[in-house]
Amino acid sequence: MNIFVDTSAVYALLDGGDSNNKKAREAWSEALKPGNALVTTNYVLLESFALIQNRLGLNALRSFQGDIVPLLGVEWIGEDVHARAVSALLAASRKSLSLADCASFEVMRTLGLTKALTFDPHFAEQGFERFP
Repeated sequence: MNIFVDTSAVYALLDGGDSNNKKAREAWSEALKPGNALVTTNYVLLESFALIQNRLGLNALRSFQGDIVPLLGVEWIGEDVHARAVSALLAASRKSLSLADCASFEVMRTLGLTKALTFDPHFAEQGFERFP
């Protein structure tokens, strides 16, 4: 099964003080089982890098880059997906929705992904199954 990996799950996995840390660790172990493939986008990586560096520091960022990123298949956002994501973001007119989220939804739909490793409720609002 292909599982999309979102920033919220990565951050909870790395931050021992995050309220979702235990759930994230359990879900991560489940996601790494044979037969699963983990997918994300370069926008999620960018968002994750900024958040981890700012809140957790460079050691956590190194752990992310060295231990987690190599396990992810990265879909690179091109001009077309970016344009559709911007249109979706502006049409939604919601302050809490991000461009990275909208790009993630576009990629998930394009690839036929239905499950996301995330704590972000926007994924469920878009019809995706949140994992955990």
